[in-house]
Amino acid sequence: MTARIVVVGSANLDLVVTAPTLPRPGETVLGGEFTTVPGGKGANQAVAAARAGGRVGFVGAVGDDDFARPQRDNLVAAGVDVSRLRAVPGPSGVALIAVDRRAENLIVVAPGANAALTGLDAADRAAISGADVLLCQLEIPVQTVAEAAATARAAGTVVVLNAAPARRLPADLLATVDLLVVNEGEAEVLAGRPAEPGDLLDLVPRVVMTLGARGAAYADRDGLRLDVAAPAVEAVDTTAAGDAFTGALAVAWAEGRPVAEAVRWACAAGAVCATRPGASSSLPTRAEIEAVA
Repeated sequence: MTARIVVVGSANLDLVVTAPTLPRPGETVLGGEFTTVPGGKGANQAVAAARAGGRVGFVGAVGDDDFARPQRDNLVAAGVDVSRLRAVPGPSGVALIAVDRRAENLIVVAPGANAALTGLDAADRAAISGADVLLCQLEIPVQTVAEAAATARAAGTVVVLNAAPARRLPADLLATVDLLVVNEGEAEVLAGRPAEPGDLLDLVPRVVMTLGARGAAYADRDGLRLDVAAPAVEAVDTTAAGDAFTGALAVAWAEGRPVAEAVRWACAAGAVCATRPGASSSLPTRAEIEAVA
């Protein structure tokens, strides 16, 4: 079965510079190579899911500037359906990214057109209703995420929410989430304290927490607890590793894989991604994931 995924989320152009170290407040660091790469959590996860074998549609917005074309072309090249990607007046979303020699990064996002995605139309809702999984993040207005999730819940579409960037979430949105994906910092913001996956089960029925090179942990209200190790790799750039993980997890979930297998497969996707520089350019194919899973 080919997994049918709809991603409602952000699209950015990433402006990336490498440096020996990340700057501290008030510090200037002389950097190295500069590149521009299509990114944004929504677009990255759409590309990740498509490369992982899903049939993916993307609902989002770009501006009417020169940054819009490479974002659209990148999605199309990955096989993502962009019929629900609208163009709006003004600038596209942009992310400023610095990456150091340890593969750690620092990111600032200017939302641009992403902030204009303030609601869904009938065609958007029809696409969501026809999907196996709706995948959302938090780089677009939260009321649009909530509307998409409510549409999915009404249609029986599984709602996967990657709660990034970190923020507290309204109860009506959390009530529609089937699977929450967070890192440790995002979990702490949601819980109001350092948290394990099980600490979030009063909010949602299932939680996956990404742990970087350590892999991921899973918990659900049925009592299942899992710790899944990631394949050992030489990391070059972790910028989109979380997006690779989440996109692959959405595909595995839609394919009906057992939880442990789905999380292990997603960890493999994140690990492969971290071995290459860039955001969308580093997202692995299904064959590359299978080779290390």
